[in-house]
Order: sequence, then structure tokens, then C-alpha cells
Amino acid sequence: MKGTFAAKRKDGTVYYRASITYRRKHISLGGFDTVSKANAAYLEANRIINRERLSINQYQNSSPLPFEKWVILINFRDNGIYFGTPIYARAKFFYYYLSPTDVLKFDIDDLFYYSSRKIMKRDGHLFVADYGMQVNILNRYGIRNFAVAGKDYLFLNDDDTDFRHENLAIINRYQGVAEVFYRGKKQYRARINIPGYYIVGYYHNEIDAAIAYNKAIDILKKKGIKKNYTPNYIDGLSPSAYADIYSHLKVSDKILNYKANKKEL
Repeated sequence: MKGTFAAKRKDGTVYYRASITYRRKHISLGGFDTVSKANAAYLEANRIINRERLSINQYQNSSPLPFEKWVILINFRDNGIYFGTPIYARAKFFYYYLSPTDVLKFDIDDLFYYSSRKIMKRDGHLFVADYGMQVNILNRYGIRNFAVAGKDYLFLNDDDTDFRHENLAIINRYQGVAEVFYRGKKQYRARINIPGYYIVGYYHNEIDAAIAYNKAIDILKKKGIKKNYTPNYIDGLSPSAYADIYSHLKVSDKILNYKANKKEL
């Protein structure tokens, strides 16, 4: 049948692949158990690329094509650009379809990155595979892993699917650091769990607080604490400037004098 061909799996069983050529681009539509299913996928793809009124929201679960292919073909048809991920591009932003009802929005500046990376969702967190590692997409915006929406960062329009830069506001950028009012003034508090939270100190800016948190980690490690802390990375600060701040920062006596019990060593 047109648009199909037989292939063999590693165990020798036969299956059928479907493909279509559009705008000189050969597009694989997937593998199917029967030739009739493969042909149905081809016919559906042909219908999509030749009917401009057919839109993404008209997809039905009964379609012989996977939803991801449906999005890819409609974007290629409408925008003339082929992406291997389920993206639909607009002038200044693009949609990334996790499913027909789960749609993310990104700035057009992020198009190159997400056009070659598949977004996965697990336990409410969004990840991409990047050089063999699963990377939380929030990291691209300076938001640390497992940061809490509403506490550590905000979606300014209250739409938690809108990842455009203008819609994200970072409240707490660094591990262990929070903006608080202390003695009537805005301060940045650093605290660390040893277990049990211990206040490292209060500081005039978040970078000092982040470095103080790192200093507390170093002190606790020297005392034999084996907990796997994640230190803060301070972007744009030279090693000498970091060392100067580090050496002058005061840390709470409770950290300096902490005595580890046997379970913590």
C-alpha cells in the first residue's frame, strides 16, 4: 500500500512502517502491526498536509497517527519549518504540546533548544534529556531544582504553563536563602538543615547569603557531617571576589560550635 513498507524487528517478526514526503522532506510516521494501520497513518498525514483548515484541536484519539506527529505535520504545513518535537510556532512564542490538553508556552528565543529536546513530565516536574542527563527546565531560568512555585518563583499571570521569560519572577534564587524582614529591615536569611534548620545568618544581599550558606557547608563537612549538600553557584563572580566575600562573612556560633552526633558522622 502507498506510503508503507515492511520491516523486521530484531526478533525477526515483521511490522510495517509508514512515511510521507512533503516539501522534499521525508517524514517517518511510525511503526505499526499491520499494513492497513500503516496505510491509515499515511492517509491521515496526507489529509493533514493538504487541508489547511484542519487544526491541532481537531485531533481525536481514534486517529491512526500519534498526537505528536499530528502537531509536527500541522506546524510544518503552516509554518514551513520541520521540528522533530511537538511544537507549533507563532511569531513571538511557540506552543509545546505534551498532550492535547497539556500545552506549554515558551519564548521564540527558546525554540532552538526545545526543537531538539523532548520534554518529559514526572511528578509534576518537567525535564529534558540533555547530554544523557535529565535536566529540570526551570534551571534554564535560574530556578533551582524542586523550587516551590509561589514561594521561590512566580508565574506573573498565574498561568503555570507559560514559561515565557516575562512571565517568570524569581524570588529565591539560591539554595537555603530567603528574603525576610529582620529587625524592621529587608534582609536575606541563610539557613541550613543539619538535620533541623539552623540559621547561618542574616545578610544585606542574596549573594552574601548564598556564599554564607556555602561556608556553612564547608564548616559542617570539616566537623564530619556527611550529608550531601548542594552548594550555590554564583554566576559572574570571579574566584578572587568570591574568596574575599567568603573570608569576611560571619556565620552563626551555632554552626561554628555544632557538635555532630554519631548518626551524622
